[in-house]
Amino acid sequence: QLQLVESGGDVVQPGGSLRLSCVASGSTLADYAIGWFRQAPGKEREGIGCISAGTRTAIFLDSVKGRFSISRDNKRTTVWLQMNDLNVEDTAAYYCGARASSSSTWCSATHTLLTSWGQGTQVTVSS
Repeated sequence: QLQLVESGGDVVQPGGSLRLSCVASGSTLADYAIGWFRQAPGKEREGIGCISAGTRTAIFLDSVKGRFSISRDNKRTTVWLQMNDLNVEDTAAYYCGARASSSSTWCSATHTLLTSWGQGTQVTVSS
């Protein structure tokens, strides 16, 4: 069974950058589409973006477009969320989720469409 572990969260000043990792074990990550989402205290969960098994990416959240990007390594054991020009509104717990997919283009950042989730990593943007 696929297990996901996120890491890379930290406290960072506004304007800073972080790269979050989503590492998979228990199965071949190459067979999965991965989504990233976040949730801040008292706020609804937000789908950020996703990457397909074929490495097609999409960013859905307007507030992060142009600042966040998603990639995965050649062996496809890790998926990254690169976050640049962070601001206080980006403060949240960040999660990755996965769903097995035979499609090279399909992916989703909708929590209910994913079947495995990590425990999250905290990102705090503060001066």
